[in-house]
Amino acid sequence: MSNDFPDVPDTPDNDAPIQEPRLWQGNGWTARVIKNDDDEGWAVAMIKDGEPEPALVGPWTMGRDKKNPKPLDVNAFNTLVKTANEVIRRHEQQLHAQLHKNVFVNTDDGGQIKVTLDIVPDEDDPYAMLSAFDVYGEEIAKVRVVPTFKLSVTSATTWIDNEYRKPQ
Repeated sequence: MSNDFPDVPDTPDNDAPIQEPRLWQGNGWTARVIKNDDDEGWAVAMIKDGEPEPALVGPWTMGRDKKNPKPLDVNAFNTLVKTANEVIRRHEQQLHAQLHKNVFVNTDDGGQIKVTLDIVPDEDDPYAMLSAFDVYGEEIAKVRVVPTFKLSVTSATTWIDNEYRKPQ
C-alpha cells in the first residue's frame, strides 16, 4: 500500500539512529544514561558499535527536578563521542607502549644501534622479537625471545656484544 506523498515513507525507517533523552546513537556510538548503582545519581555509558563493553562510563548530570537525569542532546552526545574516542586512543597508545619498546646503544665508532622489542601477545604461544637496526634503519639482526624479556640499554648491549646470539 502506498501513500499520496512520495517523499514520506510508508513504514518507519528501522535504520534511523535512536535519539531519545536516555539513549542516543550516531557516529558509531551509543550513549545510554543509566542509574548509578553507587549513589542516588545517574551515569552515562558510551558503547562503540560492535563492542560488548562500554569504552567509557562516567557521571551524568541531574535534571532540573533533581530526580531524573538531564536528557541527552546532540551537543552532549558529540562531547561524549569525542571523550570516548580519546579514552580509546589513550588505551591503544598505552597498549602499544607495553608491546613495543626500544633503546639506543652507542657503538665504539661513535654510531648508534637501535634495539627494539616487539611483544606478540598470542594466547597460545606468546613471544617477542628482539631486533637491531643501524643508523639508516637497516635491520642488522633479529631473534625470537621470551615475551618477558626485559629490554634495557644493558641487555641490548650484552646482546650486541654477544654478536646478536639469542639471549638466554
